[in-house]
Amino acid sequence: MQFSIHNTSDTGEIKSLFARTFTHCANEAEGQMVANLAEEVMVTTDPQDVFVFVACEDAGQLVGCIIFSRLVFASGISAFLLSPVAIDTPFQGCGTGQALINFGLEALKQKGVELVFTYGDPAFYSRVGFSAVSETAVQAPQPLSQPQGWLGQSLVSQAMPTGCLQCQCVAAMNKPEIW
Repeated sequence: MQFSIHNTSDTGEIKSLFARTFTHCANEAEGQMVANLAEEVMVTTDPQDVFVFVACEDAGQLVGCIIFSRLVFASGISAFLLSPVAIDTPFQGCGTGQALINFGLEALKQKGVELVFTYGDPAFYSRVGFSAVSETAVQAPQPLSQPQGWLGQSLVSQAMPTGCLQCQCVAAMNKPEIW
């Protein structure tokens, strides 16, 4: 398995991966919604505010993609949001997602990113260092339908910040329906 930053010419293939993966695990409407979201984040977000990493089989077939987009804090903390994430169905459950996320986290750490957040399954994301974040400590950009899914990790220390920090996400992610 090879991990790398995405090539902008892969946007269509990445969109197809998200559609296929989320259609399989949910339904076609969810697949199209997440695929469109992934494309919108990649296409409309300032390149300095987004990182897209991919996993490819040795033969070059795209099997996974993760997207990190900037979160802006008034305090100036360097932070990103991990979302969305897609691992092609035949490659789920064999460590591809964890390895790709760890690759992306290391790349962000090398760029000086301090904090990373995600909104997802605590059982999965805890395997790659995320833990629950209280909204009294760090408020999500939008109201959460599943508050237990608001997770974060520090890339520079063991401790998450405390206090009622508020952040803003990039425009493509600033949609109440995805939170």
